[in-house]
Amino acid sequence: MQRDIRFNSIREQYEKEFGQIRELVYISAPGRTEIGGNHTDHQHGCVLAGSVNLDIIAVAAKNDDNIIRIKSEGYPVDEINLNELAPDKNEFGKSSALIRGIAARFKELGFEVRGFNAYTSSNVLKGSGLSSSAAFEVLAANIINALFCEEKVSAVEIAKIGQYSENIYFGKPCGLMDQMASSIGGAVFIDFKTTDNPRIKKIEFDLAKEGYALCIIDTGADHADLTDEYAAIPSEMRAAANFFGKDYLREVDKNKFLAEISKLREHIGDRAVLRAYHFFKENERAFKEAKALEEKDFQTFLELVKESGRSSYMYLQNVNVTGAKSGQAVGIVLALCEEYLQGKGAYRVHGGGFAGTVQAFVPLENLDDFKQNIEKSVGTGKCHILSIRSNGGTVLKRIGG
Repeated sequence: MQRDIRFNSIREQYEKEFGQIRELVYISAPGRTEIGGNHTDHQHGCVLAGSVNLDIIAVAAKNDDNIIRIKSEGYPVDEINLNELAPDKNEFGKSSALIRGIAARFKELGFEVRGFNAYTSSNVLKGSGLSSSAAFEVLAANIINALFCEEKVSAVEIAKIGQYSENIYFGKPCGLMDQMASSIGGAVFIDFKTTDNPRIKKIEFDLAKEGYALCIIDTGADHADLTDEYAAIPSEMRAAANFFGKDYLREVDKNKFLAEISKLREHIGDRAVLRAYHFFKENERAFKEAKALEEKDFQTFLELVKESGRSSYMYLQNVNVTGAKSGQAVGIVLALCEEYLQGKGAYRVHGGGFAGTVQAFVPLENLDDFKQNIEKSVGTGKCHILSIRSNGGTVLKRIGG
């Protein structure tokens, strides 16, 4: 019912912007949550992620121009001339760059991409670690796939197209986890040992049947001026890999790493050593989390989630900026989760860390009290109750044609 209301609204807005249409397609692409594998993907490690029940939706139709026009609710129209598809550094960081890169990649893959109009609306929370940017990429790619490719492009390839656009056109050297989770849908284990052909496995994961809800808590922390903190994590992990003549920690034997701790501390510093140790343990943990879910051993899964949170706090050190007297909102929310869950469920820093969000798995019988207590401290509407969505980027409905 709610989805029908949203679709009716965006069609109405589409027609105000672009005129009435007879042939159109409705597309949806979900946000995603990282469930396991905190800062492992950029070292070619393993992750466990899931799409969530918040999405970006679009109504789209072909036009008679050679121009892509996408109007996102609350923003100006992005216009992309399909005769001008070269990357432009002046466009880095803009949604138009993502659209241009996606269209360019489809053309490089041999598909004929022509002009279309689209209107989009999103309820994916921005700044929440749910990756609204990846959802937008998956949405745009699915529009092109539906209108011009007879839906022949796979969900995996669509994720790769999104990553290509973000890397080359948007100017962000992201991994592939966000796009893959949004595109494939459900809970998915991804092994990035071979990034060109990652191993992907969907896992049945029904939180409600287990008696739990997924909460994403907005800590209210500010991401500003944290670029160096985020960048230091992959940089220090690569320094550890380079010590062994490797590019990524996934290529390093853990036992050799442990045997060289003394020399490593001299060469790269203690924090880098601890962050590398986190990688080895977290990479193993992602395997174990996926196995626990496959075997329906939810209590073991919850214990592993808590281990992941402790490892991020102690070894990865991405909860608070070292030495900060203020700006420790993520740490405060983690403390509140410990207090109000009272040993039940699980909680951890969500995503990049330092600012942003905390993830909690909360027993349904405690959910109302948990939300109420958390929001007394962080603010009304800051504790978002979500679920894992079974499908990823998808065509929901066609009209005409």
